[in-house]
Amino acid sequence: MEENGEGVEEYLFKIVLIGDSAVGKSNLLSRFARNEFDSNSKATIGVEFQTQVVDIDGKEVKAQIWDTAGQERFRAVTSAYYRGAVGALVAYDISRRGTFDSIKRWLEELTTQNDSTIARMLVGNKCDLENIREVSTEEGKSLAEAEGLFFMETSALDSTNVQTAFEIVIREIYNNISRKVLNSDSYKAELSVNRVSLVNGGSKQSLLSSCCSR
Repeated sequence: MEENGEGVEEYLFKIVLIGDSAVGKSNLLSRFARNEFDSNSKATIGVEFQTQVVDIDGKEVKAQIWDTAGQERFRAVTSAYYRGAVGALVAYDISRRGTFDSIKRWLEELTTQNDSTIARMLVGNKCDLENIREVSTEEGKSLAEAEGLFFMETSALDSTNVQTAFEIVIREIYNNISRKVLNSDSYKAELSVNRVSLVNGGSKQSLLSSCCSR
């Protein structure tokens, strides 16, 4: 948190997108940040991020959302990518069971690489592919409940729940910080150019939602 020139508090939260290749992470980000979807998007090497401003309880919150952009296929997601993250969307493709089976490994890596309080959302993407679904909504809910994650099924293609999923994570980060300020005199938030780091753990909640009624 910092004061800008007009004395208004600003919040800058780093959020990471993780999950297997081709689950739609880049399109989730482009749909949220620019309301765009590229059906011909290619995996690229490197790290990309978008900064999006969201209003939370009248506060201007800037979410800096990082996308692994194809590195995960080489298992080259480094500690620098996770450093300072206070939120994570862990995505799988509902039409490819293998991407769902990888979720626990991604959660373990997230825990290993980052010891901050992290607001975590399990995202079952591509729910527009209901006719070739391989992972049921109930399976996604069960895993989220077991791991203490929020859960939502999304479609970057038709925009279903994308905005909501990101905003829930951003609000939970904001709530985590608010709880720390209220509950601990020794709470410290570290804000550098691109991160806020939280000290100690926070409560875990699960939000269950499905986008498909078919």
